[in-house]
Amino acid sequence: MSNPFAYNDVYGVIRRHVSPGLALGYKLVGHGAYEVAASGATVRLSDGRTLVDFGSYAVTLLGHRCPPVVDAVATQLATMPTATRAVGNPVVAAFVEELADRCGAGLDRVWLGSDGADAVEVALKLARRGSGRRRILAVEDGFHGKTLGALAATAAPAFRAGLEDVLAPVTHLPRDDAGAVAREVRAGDVAAVIVEPVQGEAGVRPLDASVVARWAADAHAAGAYVISDEIQAGLRRCGSFSVAVDTGWAPDAVLFGKALGGGVLPLSAAVGTADFFAPLVDDPTWHTATFGGHPLSCAAGRASLRVIDELAGRADELGTRFARDLCALAAAHPALVCEVRGRGLLWGVEFATPAMAGSVLVELADAGLLVSPCLSSRRTIRLLPPMVTTEAELRRAFDALAAALVATEEFAEGACDADVGDAA
Repeated sequence: MSNPFAYNDVYGVIRRHVSPGLALGYKLVGHGAYEVAASGATVRLSDGRTLVDFGSYAVTLLGHRCPPVVDAVATQLATMPTATRAVGNPVVAAFVEELADRCGAGLDRVWLGSDGADAVEVALKLARRGSGRRRILAVEDGFHGKTLGALAATAAPAFRAGLEDVLAPVTHLPRDDAGAVAREVRAGDVAAVIVEPVQGEAGVRPLDASVVARWAADAHAAGAYVISDEIQAGLRRCGSFSVAVDTGWAPDAVLFGKALGGGVLPLSAAVGTADFFAPLVDDPTWHTATFGGHPLSCAAGRASLRVIDELAGRADELGTRFARDLCALAAAHPALVCEVRGRGLLWGVEFATPAMAGSVLVELADAGLLVSPCLSSRRTIRLLPPMVTTEAELRRAFDALAAALVATEEFAEGACDADVGDAA
């Protein structure tokens, strides 16, 4: 097709060739329209409407079509868009160096992939190979991906169903049990503990920093590794470039993804110590990916790192305002909102029931705001404002939130009145 904007059977094709349920969900949110263009925090639909995008599952930290990232990709596309993999590539080398530099002393080895699950897979393999042990410790309700190795660390039963007997050994810890790692390492065979500093899919739940610090210390004392999965929370979305590094957990590896390619190209990375990466230092072919270290992605990544640095102050300001205004809005609707949780530019709003959360999700799209649901917490919606959100986009987003809460509240009250009338 030469003109995808004129392709009117988008939902028919998705229904026939992908999933009827997915097509229905997309159609419901877009009222039959589909996305055709985007810039910054705004998406344009095929019917001419625009939506503020505080969703995209954390990919668009720099918004859509971030100009320096697009320019870097265009330049690389015009020179050498793919790598031979037989000769060193300067774009890949420059990106790897800049990424390692931002992670600080000790974290100076890098492996590149295309998405977050890639980074999780290599990290879990390295931990097992390096320690000579099999068991991984993860956290209840944690999410680390759906590929087979990463799925073992993901806690959600819905994604594990029917595959439990082929998953590698992982023990999931209560998130508030400071003594859990010490207890498990005494039981033996622990290769590593993997944590998300902020659990995104679980309903945006920041882990207690003192609990994780104790876990990290106990893991290291037992010769086990510490892996910080910052695929969603890192890159200054939650304030720090690496939450684990800045909090002092001394991670052996930090995992990045989602926004690392600047919202333009897929890119992920595992950054670790020389000890953690020893199997790959000894044999770089031990774990490879055809498109790991792709020049176009690395050009996007290098540009995105620089834009993230430039926008760090703006992100801090937006995060402070977002927290204040979101909590105030939630306080005005206590019958709907149970809790607001988050850090920086990653927030979750938990509702009294899954039905309320679903209603707000649909109402938000009607009012002009896209957000992401939480895959493992049906009562929670997730808000992921980009660093480049303008004042007008921020106002429009909060107007949409206010309207969606009012509409859902009125619907819930009407449903209760109808139930009372039926009972009478």
